[in-house]
Parts: sequence; structure tokens; C-alpha cells
Amino acid sequence: MQLNMTKGVTDVSQNVYELHMLVMWICTVIGVVVFGAMFWSMIFHRKSKGAKPATFHESTKVEILWTAIPILILIGMAWPATTTLINMEDNSNSDITVQVTGSQWKWHYKYFDQDIEFYSVLSTPKSQFDNREGDNGEKWSNENYLLEVDKPLVIPVNRKVRFLITSDDVIHSWWVPAFAVKQDANPGFINEAWTLVNEPGIYRGQCAELCGKDHGYMPIVVDVRSEVDYELWINEQKIAMTKAAEAEAQSLTAKLPMEELMTLGEQTYAAHCAACHQPTGMGLPPAFPALKGSEMATSADKLGDHINVVFNGRSGTGMQGYGKQLSLKEIAAVVTYERNAWDNNTGQAVQPADVKAAVSGNDGASISDAAPAAAVEEAVAVETAEVSLDDLSMDELMSKGEAVYNTSCAACHQASGAGMPPAFPALKGSPIATGDVNAHISMVADGKAGTAMMGFAAQLSPQEMAAVITYERNAWGNSTGDMVQAKDVAK
Repeated sequence: MQLNMTKGVTDVSQNVYELHMLVMWICTVIGVVVFGAMFWSMIFHRKSKGAKPATFHESTKVEILWTAIPILILIGMAWPATTTLINMEDNSNSDITVQVTGSQWKWHYKYFDQDIEFYSVLSTPKSQFDNREGDNGEKWSNENYLLEVDKPLVIPVNRKVRFLITSDDVIHSWWVPAFAVKQDANPGFINEAWTLVNEPGIYRGQCAELCGKDHGYMPIVVDVRSEVDYELWINEQKIAMTKAAEAEAQSLTAKLPMEELMTLGEQTYAAHCAACHQPTGMGLPPAFPALKGSEMATSADKLGDHINVVFNGRSGTGMQGYGKQLSLKEIAAVVTYERNAWDNNTGQAVQPADVKAAVSGNDGASISDAAPAAAVEEAVAVETAEVSLDDLSMDELMSKGEAVYNTSCAACHQASGAGMPPAFPALKGSPIATGDVNAHISMVADGKAGTAMMGFAAQLSPQEMAAVITYERNAWGNSTGDMVQAKDVAK
């Protein structure tokens, strides 16, 4: 029922629920007995019935009983409670470790051993929770009002997930009732928790600590998926990260028009900055200074400082750094917006290359002139780096291929080549690894649309792809004898 605790979807949450019910029924029985005896005494031993009060003052037997019985009851409650608490703190033998960092007012998730991290931010439209017009129709029709995020935490079903919980500003608390997990996130400390979810689904929680003015806008959404769907998601994230890195590199050589920068900057400002500095740029002094007319946002000499504050934050204040949250393009856009909105009108269009130069040590004095050249040189250096197309021996190809396979392929297709069908087919004895070699090369380089197989052309060199293809065609008894060289892949 709504007034009771949730049973949850983990063994621990079930134990907590059963413990809660046990204690509640014990208290209920005690209450019935105590109040029953009291009312029975008042009714049947009242003066109007001629009851005579007892004359004894004390009874050793009674005193022993009313001391011993509560002790036994407490022991009866303490035993399952202690067992449950010990189990809740046992983080051993976890399959996955996720670092959870609280930040005003969002959650930062980092997957250990996967090189995946992202911020999870409230996605409920600001027009719903900051509605000054009094129209609440859309708000109340939203079942998950203030409980939606742009990127949920994704974990697999039936696998033990360990959480390392901390904070980079104030005290937060990561609370998901369905998991029976509620752990404080303290700056400078790491607290631990864990869960093993039995049922796939979407589970919601909130920050359970009063962490600041927008405390109510810090929800938690956990998407629990089947193991196959989880591995697909991991691959999707890696593909997305590769594409984002490529887009970031390309942005360093781009010259974005002022109109595009202002449009993107306004969107970024509304999502990340307006809560503190206000949509009008007037801020909430002294904690959140105004940007409208400020020296930081209007002085040409302060451009480098402006970029650095947005990118790195400012120690000892509420200004957090956005270098890990936003792309160089988004930071360039929001700085451009802040320097030209609200009648600031500096006319400065900040480019992603300017941001790169500013946070790399440039003093900002001539940042607009110096940065693009440096960024172009860096991009050209990456683009024209020498790629080895030398032929390797079979032993060299197999040794190198095994190393590449273990790093990039074994997570899905398994070290034994047996895969995890149907999502990740076996390579041992498969048509792709024993048939047409050109089809095999194409699969590794470009991936396969509609499946979890990503293309590795952007991640591996031609020689690495040649080696891993040679390894797959000759390992696990495939023994095709094929030797694929880097020039074959490049061709």
C-alpha cells in the first residue's frame, strides 16, 4: 500500500521490507497487549464496581519478567537486523564498479574498466517547474514530474554492481528506494554501496540530502537491462564517444558563425547556467554574481579568464567547472552568448579553438589570433601521422592480433571465440572468420548496421586491424592459414 515501504526489486530490499514488517507487527502486538491490559483494568476494576486496590508494593518475579521479556524481544529483532546490515555493507565479489559523484545539481557516473562516464541531468522542462503563469496542467499530467533525466545510469540485471559514492561540492545522498540503497555523498570521502537487481526495468530515486537551492531538481534514474542489452549499450556508448571525439577534433578547425554560436550558447546557458546566474544574467549576489555588465563578461582582456572560469570553475565558490560536462563547441558558444547577451554586446565570437588554447596555458591576451593556428597544427599533425603498412610475419601478426583482440573484441566475442549468441556470434568456426577475407576486413573496419558490431576504422590502425583479422582466422582451430597485411586493409 502507498503508506508502507516499497518491497523493492533486490534481495536486500526484500530483507529490509521483511525486517520492517517484523518489527511493525512486534510493536503492534506489544501495543495491543499493553493498551488492552490498561483499558481492561480501567473498565473492570473501576471504583463504581467496588474494586479494591491491591496492597502489595513490589514483586521480584514481575520485575524479572518485565526486564527479561523486552531483552528477548530486542534480541529477536537485533538478530535479523544485524544480518541485513552486514549484508548491505558487503561489497565483495562485485562484477561492475560505478563511481557516483554528486554535483550541484546533477549526478556524474563513471564506469570503471570501461572508460565510460557522463553526467545525468534533470530533463523535466524548466517551463513546468519554474512556471510563473500558474498553468500546471502539463505538470500534473507528467507521471514522472521532476523524476526524468537526460541520461540514466544503465546497469545489467543479475550482476552485482558496486557504487563508490562521493561529491565534488556539498553533501548529497544517492537514494534509490527500490534497491534499498541510500548512501551519503561527502566531499573528500568515498562511501560504498551495492545492488544486485533481479528484475529489468526503470527505477527512480532522488538526492535525499538538502544540498542547496535546487535540491529538488536532482533526480536519479536507473535503467536495468538484460545482460545482452547492457553489452549492446556499452558498445553504443563507445561508438558515441569515438564520434564525439572526432567531432571535437573537427570543431578545432571550424569557424562558427555568430548566429550559430548565440543559438547554441543560449540553449547551453538555459540548461546549465540560468539556475544560478538567472535567465536575465542578473545572478543572485553575492553567491552568484551578475554577468550582465560584469567586467568578466565585457572586458576583452578578461576573455581568457572568462573561458577558464567556465571550463575549470572557481575554487571556494559555487562556480563548478564544465570542462568534463560540455564540449569545446558548447563552452565556446556559452561564453560567446554571455559576452553578447543582455546588452553586453562585445561582438566577440569565441571559437572552440580559442577554448582549447585558453585552457592549455594561453594567457588570453591575443587568444583569438593565436588559437586557431595552434589548433590547425594539432589537427594536421594527427591527420598526417605516419601509418605503417609494412608486412609482418605470421608470428608477429598472431602476437599483435591476440593483444588487440583481448583489448577490443574479447568482451563481446569472448577470449575463447565462442561469443554470446545471438547478440555476439561465435567466431570459432564461423563463416565470417573462415570465409571471404574481404568481407571479414569490411566487417572489422566498418561494423554491421543494425547489430552491436561497431566499426574499428576510427580506433585501430590498418596494421592492428590486419593483425586481429589474421588472429581470428587462425585461432581456436580456424587455421585458415590466411595472413592479412596492413596494405590489404588500407586497400
